[in-house]
Amino acid sequence: MPKAENKTTVTPVDPADFIAAVEHPTRRADALVLDGLFRRVTGFQPRMWGPTIIGYGQYHFIYDSGREGDFLATGFSPRKANLSIYIMPGYADFGSILDRLGKHRIGKSCLYVNKLADIDLTVLEELVRAGLDDLGQRWPVEPS
Repeated sequence: MPKAENKTTVTPVDPADFIAAVEHPTRRADALVLDGLFRRVTGFQPRMWGPTIIGYGQYHFIYDSGREGDFLATGFSPRKANLSIYIMPGYADFGSILDRLGKHRIGKSCLYVNKLADIDLTVLEELVRAGLDDLGQRWPVEPS
């Protein structure tokens, strides 16, 4: 049976060009703020992962099943419906931080925010750092 390839991989698209092309002005402005926040917190330069995700750092995983690959360590996507923020690899409970964040929803490994005005950016910075620290305990995180 052939090995499954990761669907989301690094692309050559410039993240700044991608952000500049976001149609909705609030979503574009929020993406610029998030780009600065992720650069500051991670110390990594952004790279596009797939057509719509801006990632900061990466890690190589190998599951017990033998599946392996590379994925972004943290990042976000300014989608039409909301901002998808990839900060929770699904290993730790960040409930005490999330309780202080503001209006949001969570998925398996994503945080969904309608707009940055709905949340506390200082708490988001804390959450990004906590997510990276947790991920780094499982897989080495490297610059992307």
